[in-house]
Amino acid sequence: MQFDVLIVGGGLAGLSLACALRDTRLKIAVIESSPDTPRRNRPPIPASPTAGEQEEWDARVYALSPANAAFLLRIGAWKHLDATRMAAVREMQIFGDGDARLDFSAAESGCNELCWILESALVADELWENVKRQSNVTIFRPAIPGALQVDASGTDDARLTLADGSELTARLVVGADGRDSWLRQAAGLMAEETPYGELGVVANYACERPHRSTARQWFRDDGVLAWLPLPGNRISIVWSTGTAHAEALLALSADELAERVATAGGKALGRLRQLTPAAAFPLSLLRVPTTIAPRVALIGDAAHGIHPLSGHGINLGYQDAAALGELLAAAPPWQDIGDERLLRRYQRARREETLLFTHTTDALHRLFHARLPGLPTLRQTGLALTQRSPRIKNLLVRYALGGV
Repeated sequence: MQFDVLIVGGGLAGLSLACALRDTRLKIAVIESSPDTPRRNRPPIPASPTAGEQEEWDARVYALSPANAAFLLRIGAWKHLDATRMAAVREMQIFGDGDARLDFSAAESGCNELCWILESALVADELWENVKRQSNVTIFRPAIPGALQVDASGTDDARLTLADGSELTARLVVGADGRDSWLRQAAGLMAEETPYGELGVVANYACERPHRSTARQWFRDDGVLAWLPLPGNRISIVWSTGTAHAEALLALSADELAERVATAGGKALGRLRQLTPAAAFPLSLLRVPTTIAPRVALIGDAAHGIHPLSGHGINLGYQDAAALGELLAAAPPWQDIGDERLLRRYQRARREETLLFTHTTDALHRLFHARLPGLPTLRQTGLALTQRSPRIKNLLVRYALGGV
């Protein structure tokens, strides 16, 4: 079967790219290995948690920047999301060594919100519904890619053979199949993965006191703890910590873990009550020096992977999809969209921002984990100086809002 674009991977980045190409002449295929599942029928979430009851929330939540909320609006997904399951972040508090802290405010920066907190599954469900309605998209699901053939000269179409023997050809194949990308390996693109020796422990909690749309993050000796506001008096937490400590946290009872999380955050929101079981995922740094090859381009986690302390992983993936989508949509009919010279424009457009956040988050992680003499004082001084400089803080907020 002949297509213009094959998207390998039906995650958030791949689906958003398909949606971004909805009004183009391009014929698109989405290849996803997991079976199709009915859209999740989530029960209504009460305005405030009900004592003693568990609630259905996705284990993964993301901090979505306003720039990417605007992207989801452009591609037709944002307006259909359940607003009762989303929370705006209007204040952010970051705590470092000693009494050092850094505060960000949407109002002081002249914007409505710093970011939105929402579930991964909430967005995925809506993107799948959008893709299913697109007349220019064919979905292969479940389908497992088996072989990729690309002519070294780049003159012929790429040929993707599925595990069932089906053959699909296209001018461009996009790898959106995650950190362990099959397509990246099949295209011969190198990836450098550095494990942090940490797990990200996640869970959702009901709070005794209202969070007032404030996100909080602590750089602690045992890792980085983030509290992200959810609708009502609820928060989602991510505790990025060493494997042994993470496993010890997971071994605690729900009440014990809730008390440990509350204490680690200085009881800022009073007592916590667990709403969803705790889970964990391994953390690593993923660098992909080259994200294109003849008739191949990578987006999302297939192209990069950063520490979650910045909260920007999914934002980078959406901006990959936005940049590649704009490039393909603007290509004239005679343009070969798989031509490597065209794809280099996509790579250049994404290189600076990706490198900036990759190196910045890795440097922050190393800075706050280092045990060298004098570093705590240096970190404390750095946060204090930034806190006293509204101009620097506004520049940081503005870049985060507009850049990602």
